[in-house]
This record gives sequence, C-alpha cells and structure tokens, in this order.
Amino acid sequence: MSTPTYSSQTKHSIFWPFHSKLASVDYTGQYWCSLYYFNIYRILLGSSLLISVWKFELTNFGSHHYTLFLYAGLSHVVCSCISLLLVNLRTLEFNWQLTIQVICDIVFFTIMLYASGGLQSGLGAILLISLAAAGLISRGRLALFLASIATISLLLQETYSLLTVSYYSAQYSQAGLLSMAYFAVAWLAHQLAKHTLASEQLAKERGIDLANMSQVNQLVIQDLQEGVLVVDKHGVIRQHNSYADKLLDLRSSANNPKSLKLSDYAPDIADRLKSWQGDSKMSFDLLRLTHSHALVRTRFLPIQADFSNGVVVFLEDMGRIQAQLQQLKLAAVGRLTANIAHEIRNPLSAINHAAELLEEEQQENHTDPRLVRIICDNTRRLNKIVQDVLQLNRRNISKPDILEPQDFIKKFLEEFCDVEKIDGDVFILQNTNKYLVSFDRDQLTQILWNLCRNAWRHCRKQAGSVLIELSTTTNGHNVCLNIIDDGPGVNPQQVKEIFEPFFTTADGGTGLGLYVARELCETNQSSLDYIEDSSSGHFRIIFNCSEPCR
Repeated sequence: MSTPTYSSQTKHSIFWPFHSKLASVDYTGQYWCSLYYFNIYRILLGSSLLISVWKFELTNFGSHHYTLFLYAGLSHVVCSCISLLLVNLRTLEFNWQLTIQVICDIVFFTIMLYASGGLQSGLGAILLISLAAAGLISRGRLALFLASIATISLLLQETYSLLTVSYYSAQYSQAGLLSMAYFAVAWLAHQLAKHTLASEQLAKERGIDLANMSQVNQLVIQDLQEGVLVVDKHGVIRQHNSYADKLLDLRSSANNPKSLKLSDYAPDIADRLKSWQGDSKMSFDLLRLTHSHALVRTRFLPIQADFSNGVVVFLEDMGRIQAQLQQLKLAAVGRLTANIAHEIRNPLSAINHAAELLEEEQQENHTDPRLVRIICDNTRRLNKIVQDVLQLNRRNISKPDILEPQDFIKKFLEEFCDVEKIDGDVFILQNTNKYLVSFDRDQLTQILWNLCRNAWRHCRKQAGSVLIELSTTTNGHNVCLNIIDDGPGVNPQQVKEIFEPFFTTADGGTGLGLYVARELCETNQSSLDYIEDSSSGHFRIIFNCSEPCR
C-alpha cells in the first residue's frame, strides 16, 4: 500500500553529495503519529462525557435534550474510532483527515452544547483544546480556518437555540468572547507552529551537517594507512578502522563490541598505554605485533586532558614505510653497485693475480709467504663485499616456490655440513607437522647458510648445539623457523645494530650477511628477527604461507 505524502513542509529532502541516510529525511511519520494520539484523546474525551452523563449524572450535560446528547456523544466516539482506523491505514491525505476530524468535533460538540442548554454548560471551551491541537499538528496551516468554522458553528447554535427553545436567552456576548478565544488559541498555535517548524528545519540541517561530517571523518579514518583505535577508560575498544582490524585481527569479535578488550588482543599495547597514562612524555621502541607480526610504532592521544573519555591509539605500520624507503635505497644501491663492480672488481682481479705470481716466486726462493697471504685474504674479502652488494641489487628479483620447509631444511643441512666440514649431530631439526610455505629456493638457501654459519661460529660446537625448530605462530596462520644455538647470544647493546649493513663483530666479516638475509626475507613477504627473550642466540623467520597451517 502506498503511503500518501503530506505537504512540502512535511517532507524535506536536502541535497548533499554523499549518500548519507540522514541526507533525505521523511518527516511525514511524525505528523501521522501526532494525529494518532490526537484521535486517542478524542476517543477518551467522548467516552468520558458519555460515562459521566449516562452513569453518574453529576453534570448538567444533556439537561435540555438528554437523548440527543447521548446520540451525539456516541456518534462522536464512533467517528473517532473510524478516524483512528483511517489514520493507521492512511488511505486519505493527512490534511483531509485532520480537517474532517476537527470539523466532526465542532459539529458534535455544537450539538451536545445545544442539548446541554447552551454556553452555560461550559462545553464550548472543549473546542479550544481541539483547535490548539489541530494548529500544532498541522503546523498552523489549518488553525485559523478551523477557528472560523468553530465560530460560525457557535453562533449558529446560539441563533438556533434562540429560535427553537422557549425562554432561551441568547448569549451572543459570551459567544463572541469564546469566538475570540478560538481565534486567539488558533493564532498562538499558528505562531508556535512556525517557531517549531523553524527549529525543526534548523535541527534537521545541523543533523545533516553532523551526519556528513561524521561520514567524512569515518572515510578519512578508514582510508588511513595506519591503525586507529578508540579505547575508553576501561580499556575497551569502542571504535577501530579496517587497518587496525588487519593488524590486530579484530574480526572474530566484530559482532560483540563489548568483548573487544585491548588487553586481550594486544597486551603489549595495553601495557604501553598504561605506562603512557602514568607519564605522557614516555617514548617507546618499535613493537612487533603478535597477530600480524607487523612492526609498528605506537602513538597515544587523549580525547580529553584527564583521559576521562578515553584515548586514541595510532599504530603506524613501519613495514609500509620501510618498503618505500627500500625502493629509494634500491635505486641508490643499483647505481652504487654498478660503479663498484666496474671500479673495484677489475683492480681486485689484477691485485689478486699479481699476489699469486709473487707467491709462486717466493715458493721458488723459499721466502716467507705471509705478506702475500695477507694480500690474497684481503682481496678475497673485498671481492666478497662486492658480491654481497651486487646481491642487494638483485634482491627484488625472486621466484617463489611452494616448499615443504622440513624436507628442504634436511637437504640443506646435509649440504651445509658437508661443505663446511661440520659434524651433522651439531644440528637438530625439530618439527611435528607438515607445512607449506612460499619462498624462493636459492634465496632461502642463502639465508639459511648465513644463519647456520653464524650459529656454528658462536655455539659450543657440541652435539645438539644448534636447534632448528618449525612451528606455527600464535594465530595459527604463519609458520615460524627458529634457529637457536647454545652460545652466549648477542650483546643487548648491539641487538639494534646487527641488521645494519657493514656491522660485524667477526674478524674478516663483511657485515652484510644478516642485512642481506633480512632483505631477502622481506622480498618473499616474510620477516627475520632476533629474539631477545633467551640467554642464547635465537633468530626467527616467519614465512608467508601458501595456505592455512594445519
């Protein structure tokens, strides 16, 4: 069933470039609701008059014509019930229904006024309420018109009573005063309706502005390339954007916001927030998230100075920033390596060849070859640096394959121990399940070779000194490869520097091994980190899985 619309004042549609739900608001329902309650009042009023006359006989209503009063009151109640039904059905236009209902009130109350002996019964004042209600409901459009009809009906009733009722004294002065009251009430209702309509229009416009401003803010927050959390004073996440959802895996409780406790999904962030609330000037290091294993920088901003309305938490994904920096770095390294390959490698070859000739002459003369050996060792070291730098220039070229890491690592360890002349019992591979990961085979071999060589260099060189463990992450979506040796581990003061290029603590090292290993991991959407929670050396690779772990 189609719903008839009221006038242009009852349905407002304001253009706005966004498709907001509040941009087009239909106010017709408010008018129909008011008309519904008005009919409830009419039914109650008519029923009260009937009951008071029929049962209690405590008033002078119907004193002139009792039966006529009862029929008029009963007809008014019936018409009110029918009007209530029509309001629910909305088969007639709003203006027509309101006009007919008020005219019915005027007609029936005029008849009851006549049956009660005229104005002295006091029934004429009841129409004041109906006129006021009609003026407010219609926003003043029909108020004066209905007041005119009520005035004409009142004067006709006085004239008819004067002509038909014996000994009746017409009270035109009282009727005139009551008619003035009708118009006064109608005019006041009209003015009040104008102010109400203006207030509604202003409130509607402000509501649309606020709704669209909220939508703009929401779009901006959702499009931010960093996670945003709104946390109340109880530590509950009230709002979050899609990037925070990605970083913290909040989808599992999206339908139950009350369960989104920050301490449950990100206890490290919750601890930092608690510390920051104690000292707002405190600065924090980068944080590796448990769920997504993303490296983020945390920032906290209070909604109010006293934290009473909570805190906004910003999670800046450093992986994205590092990727941008990496692109610039690769461009610079590409130009640098081209020059290095041309300017250094050829002289190194000449130096190495000359050193070999000197070594042959010294062997014939039976002299000490130590100086020549120093030259050869350093030329090989410089050549290794050049090779590592050239490898950096080719790091973005990867051909990932689907690997079973446990089988791949077994074959690698056999080759590694054979080439490096190491007892195979030193390395222990521990795993319980079959996993599948996506990684470039050659690049994974290079990474493992570097990590295992470092582990062999710093371990106790006994059976089981190096543990290689395969497991899943806490969220069960990624595979971890832990390489743990029983050595002393990395000095805590040097942990932040071990992945920097050209940083080394080993004699003859180039300082590019761990740096290249991390770069190769990032090329394959994986990560390489040093774990500081143990007293021994512990490196961890988190692989990008080709399918969910099982």
